[in-house]
Amino acid sequence: MSKSPNILGPMLGVTGVVLGLAYGISTRNYKADEAATAQAQATLAAERAEAAEARIAEAEAAAAAQVTEVQAAADAAAAAAAERAAEVAALQQRVAQAQAAARAAAAASGGDAPADVPMVAAVAPVGGFGLGREAMAEEIAAWDVDVRPDGTGLPVGSGNAWDGEEVFEEQCAACHGSFAEGVDNWPKLAGGDGTLADEDPLKTVGSYWPYLSTVWDYVHRSMPFGNAQSLSDDDVYAIVAYILYSNDLIEDDFELSNETFLDVDLPNAGGFVIDDRAETEYALWSAEPCMENCKDSVEITMRATVLDVTPDEDMGGEDHASMTDTTDDSAPVTAEATAEAEPVLAAAAIDADLAAQGEKVFGKCKSCHQVGEGAKNRTGPALNGIVGGPIGAAEGFKYSRTMADMGGVWDEETLAAFLTKPRDVVKGTKMAFAGLRKEEEVAAVTEYLKTFGQ
Repeated sequence: MSKSPNILGPMLGVTGVVLGLAYGISTRNYKADEAATAQAQATLAAERAEAAEARIAEAEAAAAAQVTEVQAAADAAAAAAAERAAEVAALQQRVAQAQAAARAAAAASGGDAPADVPMVAAVAPVGGFGLGREAMAEEIAAWDVDVRPDGTGLPVGSGNAWDGEEVFEEQCAACHGSFAEGVDNWPKLAGGDGTLADEDPLKTVGSYWPYLSTVWDYVHRSMPFGNAQSLSDDDVYAIVAYILYSNDLIEDDFELSNETFLDVDLPNAGGFVIDDRAETEYALWSAEPCMENCKDSVEITMRATVLDVTPDEDMGGEDHASMTDTTDDSAPVTAEATAEAEPVLAAAAIDADLAAQGEKVFGKCKSCHQVGEGAKNRTGPALNGIVGGPIGAAEGFKYSRTMADMGGVWDEETLAAFLTKPRDVVKGTKMAFAGLRKEEEVAAVTEYLKTFGQ
């Protein structure tokens, strides 16, 4: 029994040591795990902070972009408002000009001055669909550009044929010819006086149109082709004056303006009547078309080329005569008559420099006349041999009765007078050309024509 405590003591000591070591080890492992967990949590927190900072940066960038966009929209709105204000100011100015012109026209005609059109600045949506708005008075006035036969609507302005020739050449001649004679299928604006009763009338401003206001309104509203309403009011007055001059209706120094407009009367002003057939005739017509006593056959009596609807530049000579001379009762030009007309100009040396100048001036005549080898009759006759040759003798060309009956020869004096003022020399001539204004141009063209025979 005495040995038992000695053995138990060491054993308990060893056990205590083992248990202490085990406790120390377990405690040490727990603290290591706790440290690892804390490190992981710190890392996660750092990642979340970085993500939060990134989202903050994105939000700040989006906000800055929105601010920029809003500012741009505000700037665009301000620019649009400024542009709109400028448009309104321009429209108001046009209205004021139109009102001033109306008052001036009323004063000139002795009538009452029209009431001013009120300026409307409000822009309000109208209609059940919320689309559009009422037209402002300024906008209506900008479209209200028509001119009436009594001069109502004419703006203040002026122009003459001298000024008009230059503007017409630049803006109109490409289609209507330098002398308003028409190019190809484009309308002729001059000539045709006294032809309305003919089988083939030429309807121009001088021969057919009833009111000068229609001419002014059409040029102002629709011309030049492809660039309508680009002409100034003074340019329109000048062009209309040139058209009048080309029709021998005014002198070249006549100043056409809103004040002198009514001094010009077109020749056919009395040739139009009010169409009252609806009241006077329609009720008398049968409801069923007549199908009795019809013609057995239908014959072609006229071709479009004669009416210049489809001009054929290659048509000339005898073929042209066969189509146009079906009703010509003018005296034919015979070989005997041509032989009897003795040239009065002896062959003379040609002034080459003057002829070269004349070739340039002849550019004004090329739309109607041909010269040189292979020249054919067109709207006007071929001019080979014209200087010193018999008047009205181009083979196959249908002359006006006046020229066909004139007789004589184209000496330089007669030719110069004709080139200067055709209608004064040959009354009723079909040529729409108003004449060359400069003596040097007449001399140059004559010299040029001499190079094609005398």
